[in-house]
Amino acid sequence: MAIVIDETTKVVVQGMSGRIGQFHAGEMIETGTNVVAGVTPGKGGSKVLGRPVFDTVREAVAETGAEASLIFVPPPFAADAMMEAADAGIKTAVSVTDGIPAQDMMRVKRFLRRYPKERKMRLIGPNCAGVISPGKGFMGIMPPHIYMPGRVGIVGRSGTLGYEAASQMKALGIGVSTSVGIGGDPINGSSFRDILEMFEADAETDAVMMIGEIGGPQEAEAAGFVRDHMTKPVVAYVAGLSAPKGRQMGHAGAIISAFGESAQEKVELLSAVGITVAPNPSAMGETMAKVLEARKAA
Repeated sequence: MAIVIDETTKVVVQGMSGRIGQFHAGEMIETGTNVVAGVTPGKGGSKVLGRPVFDTVREAVAETGAEASLIFVPPPFAADAMMEAADAGIKTAVSVTDGIPAQDMMRVKRFLRRYPKERKMRLIGPNCAGVISPGKGFMGIMPPHIYMPGRVGIVGRSGTLGYEAASQMKALGIGVSTSVGIGGDPINGSSFRDILEMFEADAETDAVMMIGEIGGPQEAEAAGFVRDHMTKPVVAYVAGLSAPKGRQMGHAGAIISAFGESAQEKVELLSAVGITVAPNPSAMGETMAKVLEARKAA
């Protein structure tokens, strides 16, 4: 089993006829992802990469049974694309778009709240690398060749550090069940807690690598969830130990404004609940290897 996406998931790509959308959709198809359609307003009836293109997500869902959407839509229109996907009955949407205004994301979050839990769309991102279940499928912009199938889940705000963790673990013979990039914006669709809950329920994930960074309360909320609900070991790395207070670093959400939002404070919170924290980014893989070995010995 994999969380979010597997080989059976029917994926529609919003913006597939664009240069970037077409490039990444092509990679998805090459690696076995079940891409069934594209959506570009005004281009309905055409074909891209051998897949039909529809004017609306609702038409694509009705014709193909699509249940997941990857959104390659420019920032001014990305919020509307997310809400269109939710309205069409898409179960999971991944938005890789960077630069979406916070006000637009507030509108999306309010829109999603109108749906009952069983019909509410799971949104991952924006400003994220996407989701990959190695050997089964992916929705996003990550290089699939660095991921080896296995039993460790990855969830992170930083896409590139997620790649690094997967690469280090692969070199040590440790594979990945699913890797989820939740994005680095201050307002995003899914939190660490949301994804940790899915990994805890996944019978084929034995441990989780969580990659955080300065800014925002998500790591603190994740620490509380791990303490109260997680039975699987969690290894973490928090980027930004040398970042000065009050300065935005990298992601839009990476700005410290309250207690518990600096990297050092987050390391302390995570360590206090039994999470093993890697001391630096080059030690993520070896830290996970030690934790898995200790668990096996126990």
